[in-house]
Amino acid sequence: MPIFRNNYVPSVTKSLRDLLRWQWQRLRARLPPDPTLPTPQVAADLDFIRRNALAGAAMIPAATWIGHATMLVQADGLNVLTDPIFSVRASPVQFVGPSRALPPGIAVSDLPHIDVVVISHNHYDHLDHGSILKLARQTGGSPLFLVPLGVKAWLERLGIGSAAELGWWDRYVHAAVGGGPVEFHFTPAQHWSGRTLSDRNKTLWGGWSVLAENLHWFFSGDTGYSKDFTDTRERFAARQTPEQGGGFDLALIAVGACLPRWFMQEQHVDLGEAVQIHLDLGAKRSIGVHWGTFALADDPLDLPLHDLAGTLRGKQVSEDAFFLIPVGETRQLPSRISKHHPPVRNRDDSSQ
Repeated sequence: MPIFRNNYVPSVTKSLRDLLRWQWQRLRARLPPDPTLPTPQVAADLDFIRRNALAGAAMIPAATWIGHATMLVQADGLNVLTDPIFSVRASPVQFVGPSRALPPGIAVSDLPHIDVVVISHNHYDHLDHGSILKLARQTGGSPLFLVPLGVKAWLERLGIGSAAELGWWDRYVHAAVGGGPVEFHFTPAQHWSGRTLSDRNKTLWGGWSVLAENLHWFFSGDTGYSKDFTDTRERFAARQTPEQGGGFDLALIAVGACLPRWFMQEQHVDLGEAVQIHLDLGAKRSIGVHWGTFALADDPLDLPLHDLAGTLRGKQVSEDAFFLIPVGETRQLPSRISKHHPPVRNRDDSSQ
């Protein structure tokens, strides 16, 4: 079985000694501190989400934050979930481990039919056993699971056969019903993998670059800062023409679980590095994810709420370009091919 490595830093994993040092320090300092602000949450606009899901080629590009790194992206006739976790705990068991600070923005039972699930890596807060099984059993049949090298075997052990496994720069083309082809590219990130003591870096990790007629979007997964993101922009530069503004229309970039920096820097970006990834990608707009849901490191859950404005000023990036949204909120996005969206109709509407 191969051992995977990063492009620019051979290994980001820490020694057992460093792990114990970190855990002792956080225990003594009683970290993470309690947040002073709650993670914002709004009731999901399920009516819009469901009508949009049935709109086919008339689908309005939209992103709904469900919590942590889980986003529902609706575009080009497909309903796509990133790293779905709906469980109470991000853990191999549900009686111990990091627990949710607030419920998912949409319950699994309220989701539209999910066409594709993209997985960035196999850590428990990104590849959740219970959530994967529920999605595989959704009414209407399992979604397609797009996963890194080595993860397909894990799905097969759960009885899930609707999956494709990709390495860095591999592409999967999905022929969306009612829309044009959607390209899913698995792109490099700087991280690591492992679910047990014996499988460290035996499966791959990365981000997703999704290119289609109406929306080009990017999902970082977990990552440290590296040249991988300028590499990604350069890789797709010919596809993102100046006439359409260049770069990605939307980037979903992890911003949490970043402290202490001596332990986390090579594997999790902080806010400044996340905004730099936004710039490296040439993204028109970015949404910060991977925060406010599970306390996984020494930073409080609300750190991005306090620090984002100052970080954006320091990077000379507008608040309209890089922002946070409440759990449950849907952000509609402009289409690449039209400034005006056709109306979204329900397939049961007798006027059709």
